[in-house]
Amino acid sequence: MAEQTGQQGLRVLLVDENRGRSALLEQALSDAGYQVIAKVITSDNLAHQVQLHQPDVIIVDLESPDRDTLEHMHSISRDQPRPIVMFAEDQDSDAIHKAIKAGVSAYIVDGLSSKRVKPVMEVAIARFREYQALRDELTKTRITLEERKIIDRAKGLLMKRQGMDEEGAYQALRKIAMDRSQKLVEVARNVISVMELLE
Repeated sequence: MAEQTGQQGLRVLLVDENRGRSALLEQALSDAGYQVIAKVITSDNLAHQVQLHQPDVIIVDLESPDRDTLEHMHSISRDQPRPIVMFAEDQDSDAIHKAIKAGVSAYIVDGLSSKRVKPVMEVAIARFREYQALRDELTKTRITLEERKIIDRAKGLLMKRQGMDEEGAYQALRKIAMDRSQKLVEVARNVISVMELLE
């Protein structure tokens, strides 16, 4: 998603099957300083549209999100993450929960008045950024845990084969990493590969 200095001028992809409603929403967005760069009437080809237009925000305006629409939202959130605002008439809490789970940043019931456009967009973007930061943190944590397991395995093999204690095995890995200007985890992977060949 392109970084913006402010919320104004953000590029919006609008999905709305109702052309009249779409025109009203486009006008409200334009009045609030947003740029609608593309309008589509269905979410069927949404991934392609997002790739083609590279919007900063996606707005989906429909009566009730069906399963296909939610699947499209989910794949966008996974592969091309950006804030998604959904306007719907369905107030059912189950529908709202499914939409949020699919990656929708803000689910708005009862349409959109011009004065609500800016706060709704700002909330959606803020929530999206918080979610992305959390997701990045979780990914980093998972990678760290995986790397620790690899290093521990390499230490275990050195202890078993070379008769080293744990500290000695760790220092040996560390020295190789420093000598070769490699990451500790890369050295550990190499040690595991070599030791497995010797088995």
